[in-house]
Amino acid sequence: MTLLPDLQGWIDRAAGRHGVPGAAVAVGVGDQLAEAATGVVNLDTGVEATADSLFQIGSVTKVWTAALVMQLAGEGLVDLDEPVRRYLPEFGVLDAAASDSITMRQLLSHTGGFDGDLFEDTGRGDDAVAKLVAFMRSNARQVSGPGELFSYCNAGYCALGALVARLRGRRTWEVAMRELLIEPLGARHMALYPEEAIMFRAAVGHVGEPPRVSPWRLLPQSNAPAGSTPSAAPRDLVRFGRMLLADGVAADGTRVVPAGTFDEMCRPQVALPRLGERYPAAWGLGLMLFDWDGTPVVGHDGSTPGQSTTWRIVPDRGLVLAIHENGGHASAFIDEVQCRSSRPRPGSACPHGCCRPAPRCRSGRRPTPGGTPHRRSPTR
Repeated sequence: MTLLPDLQGWIDRAAGRHGVPGAAVAVGVGDQLAEAATGVVNLDTGVEATADSLFQIGSVTKVWTAALVMQLAGEGLVDLDEPVRRYLPEFGVLDAAASDSITMRQLLSHTGGFDGDLFEDTGRGDDAVAKLVAFMRSNARQVSGPGELFSYCNAGYCALGALVARLRGRRTWEVAMRELLIEPLGARHMALYPEEAIMFRAAVGHVGEPPRVSPWRLLPQSNAPAGSTPSAAPRDLVRFGRMLLADGVAADGTRVVPAGTFDEMCRPQVALPRLGERYPAAWGLGLMLFDWDGTPVVGHDGSTPGQSTTWRIVPDRGLVLAIHENGGHASAFIDEVQCRSSRPRPGSACPHGCCRPAPRCRSGRRPTPGGTPHRRSPTR
């Protein structure tokens, strides 16, 4: 039986309803894959969006960076509960005591307690991330004690990217990503730099109403490990999720991450306020953890100016979902497509309640816990 035979019609109609210029969706269940695209990658050029078009994945990148760290942990090269400085001596924040005590587990779970929105442009050299780590030492202020609060922290993932490159002896985080994850996974439609993205049918973001091409073309390379630059086709995000579901083994049998990695990443590290099924109930090691009416779901969201990505895994059903879009009312579009494509049976109720209207922020994205500190509930 064909998986989601009506997917094309769903996303065509949803994009029209919500003013989305272009979108691409891939859904994998077992060994079946359904994918479709609608609209255009760029309203100025009119180039059609296809299933293999690249969209910026934003903070979904953090799960890939977390997987690189988990490779190190699985090989015994790092202990997640040791201070970051044991492995990256130049790591630090303004608070000296915090600098000495912040652990890798805290960076992975956004509980390091320091300012995470440090988007300093340090150039496009191989030392861009290292320069940001140096910038953190005199600019990352502490907002809580390490381990006390959840506060979404992009800068922490930049530090993790620098650590991976250092311990792997790679020139950059990007080299480590390509050699240790992208290539072993067999992903063929991913780009880590703009000069790679132009080799594909790459989407640009759109902002405003009516949508227009975003004036922001490039985000700082310094934040690449947190999600500023990578792009992917949805099928390669599904490929990544399937590898995790297969306990770290790619489709061709290549082991990509150590056995048990996905289970460990799914283990709750910090509980969040219950805001409903569309919002995470807890955070794992790089993963958002959801409860869809009693069904555990994991994943991550990502956004860059005018582009949004949602990536979900439903382990009990062997389902992996990736949704990209490049403007318009992103939250409404993503909710509708996610609801239809993740129903257990045609005509059944939405499993996560996302079809109810969501509050919108001005960008069109639904609010996330990203920038809000929350009191930590120890759960591990």
